[in-house]
Amino acid sequence: MDITTITSFRAARTRTELALAPGEAFIAGGTWLMSEPQPDTTGFVDLTTLGWPEIEVDADGLRIGATCTIARLLAWSEGRAPDLPAVPADWRATAMIPDAANALLASFKIWNTATVGGNLCRTFAAGAMISFAAGLDGSVLVWTPDGGEYRMPVAEFATGNGTNVLRPGEVLRRIDIPAHALRSRARLQKIALAELGRSGAVVTGRVDADDTATFVLTAATAAPTVLRFPQLPDAATLAASIDAVTGYYTDPLGAADWRRAVSGELAARIRAELEASA
Repeated sequence: MDITTITSFRAARTRTELALAPGEAFIAGGTWLMSEPQPDTTGFVDLTTLGWPEIEVDADGLRIGATCTIARLLAWSEGRAPDLPAVPADWRATAMIPDAANALLASFKIWNTATVGGNLCRTFAAGAMISFAAGLDGSVLVWTPDGGEYRMPVAEFATGNGTNVLRPGEVLRRIDIPAHALRSRARLQKIALAELGRSGAVVTGRVDADDTATFVLTAATAAPTVLRFPQLPDAATLAASIDAVTGYYTDPLGAADWRRAVSGELAARIRAELEASA
């Protein structure tokens, strides 16, 4: 789409160049920004020219630059990016990344442009990068206009379907995934009303080395819902926890009661797989 209100475009190369003038908005992949009119936007500030590292790996875990494309994250997870750090052999949970990429309502062509950070910042309930990051206790690093920064869990960054904590002028710099979660046994399952439709419910589940278990609901609830257990719960306990969750909602992609029911079914399947793989 042609965004006819745009009269300026500038490439940011330093943090000081991120100060927004009236009418300016940040752009990276732009797959959402360029998909519909932006009547209040008169200028774009390109984040991709800042040269942020796409993927960084160390003992603490994984750092994903906000401008890393979904295609590059997927290629890294599958060992198809020789220019990026190798995936540590014991990071089993990276197997969730292809599942998350395929939970997006997007073709492989979109993957090559859409960014991980953009998926988080748009904050649709069905945002699959949110599902992946929240399911593995990911956190975000946010730059503030005054030169400061703050960190917070991905599950708290998203506040609703299309809303998040970002204030005007703030920039999502990075997503961090801790090593302990990457070493967990983890699964992701999703369902949609249409075979190739946007997810109506996405559930992730994992068991860490200390036997604690974490299940996260996205798409089915307006904001991520995190359920933690001291160990993998039995089927009845998990089912009751899923049923007690608030925040299920109704829209054209699914009714609230359907979302509640299918979330319980997806969680039960994940629980069974995690139990079998112990």
